Amino acid sequence: MSANHDIVDASAKLDSLQPLGSTTAMMVAGGLGVLGLGATAAGLAIDAHATMVSYLFGFAWCAALVLGSFFMLLIFTAAGARWFVVVKRGVEAMSSPMPLLAVFFLPILLFGKQIYSWMAPETLDAHGKEMLAAKSWWLNNTGFILRAVIYFSVFILVQSLLTSWSRQQDTDGSAALTRRMRRLATGILPLMALAYTAAALDWLMVIDITFTSTMFAVYYWAGGFIGALSLFVFVSANSHGEHSYTQLMKKDHWHNLGKLMLAFTVFWTYIAFSQMMLIWIANQPEEIPYYTVRMTGPWLGLFWALIVVHFAVPFFALLSRELKLHPQRLKWMALWIVAACMLDSFWMVMPTFYPAGPGAALHWTMFTAPLGIGGCLVAFALFRQRGRYAVPVGDPYLDDSLRYSQP
Repeated sequence: MSANHDIVDASAKLDSLQPLGSTTAMMVAGGLGVLGLGATAAGLAIDAHATMVSYLFGFAWCAALVLGSFFMLLIFTAAGARWFVVVKRGVEAMSSPMPLLAVFFLPILLFGKQIYSWMAPETLDAHGKEMLAAKSWWLNNTGFILRAVIYFSVFILVQSLLTSWSRQQDTDGSAALTRRMRRLATGILPLMALAYTAAALDWLMVIDITFTSTMFAVYYWAGGFIGALSLFVFVSANSHGEHSYTQLMKKDHWHNLGKLMLAFTVFWTYIAFSQMMLIWIANQPEEIPYYTVRMTGPWLGLFWALIVVHFAVPFFALLSRELKLHPQRLKWMALWIVAACMLDSFWMVMPTFYPAGPGAALHWTMFTAPLGIGGCLVAFALFRQRGRYAVPVGDPYLDDSLRYSQP
């Protein structure tokens, strides 16, 4: 009787739910973003190389979160996960800044010579030039630009279709739209995985032109997915108000999100270990320098810190059932993982440019670049949700999601 009353009460709220976010949060995030980007732009005139390295770090972190949100939407839509429906609009919001992310890639195209040695072959030694000659069919300016256009075009198109159909469903409640979204997500996932793999190679792996790893893209994806999932948990746990979509979430929804955080913490660790182990066993000259600089000398401390911060602490904390059932406790673990994802991006980018250690990598734009990119992306996401329902009120499986109880 109580459960039925909860469903009736929840259903009565649907038509009055407020859009995600607020004007105040949008203005604050946008203001911080503009300040961060302005300071980063000033850094270009002072030290272009250090600024662009910092910018790549900030872009890598923010792109991992936005693309991780996009893949969450794809995967849960393809799987037809009914429990997910009540939180779906939040994930749509987090993936919505994809067009702005494409705009933020432009500085990398314009100032790529500051970060990609293959764009400035005169800086390479004899071995590097030999490697570039072997990879020139892929590493060339025309291909780099065309591939970036393709990546962002398909990401933006698919994300836009999924969200537009979802919002169209708010007015007509068509079950056919649910089937259309599921068919699109299922059929396009392999292509999106290929695009993501190539993008990770283009944007991050080739900063060290000699490095080759068949698992690098999966490693980057795993970190981005757990980061995006954790960011969603943190944002949702801080979304208060009588008409917030979180008022419709049950403990079972929070428990599912917490279990996914635990599962993908383990998955990220498995991929990280597998990549390192295979490279260590193979002992190939073109692969080992990537780990040599990160696992010896001044970067060794960060290597161990990453194991503790990104695996040990989240793993043992998330084993607790009680933690996963209480969103106000879970959100702090979620914030921890988002920060660990940032540390991981720092670890992927900085040692290649600053083998002397983390101290040499410190530059004030290292803080302004992620603040600028991240702040603007948050503001854009909040802007896109204005005037929209906070949950997909026309989804035929919304009632199932509201009734969801773990088996």
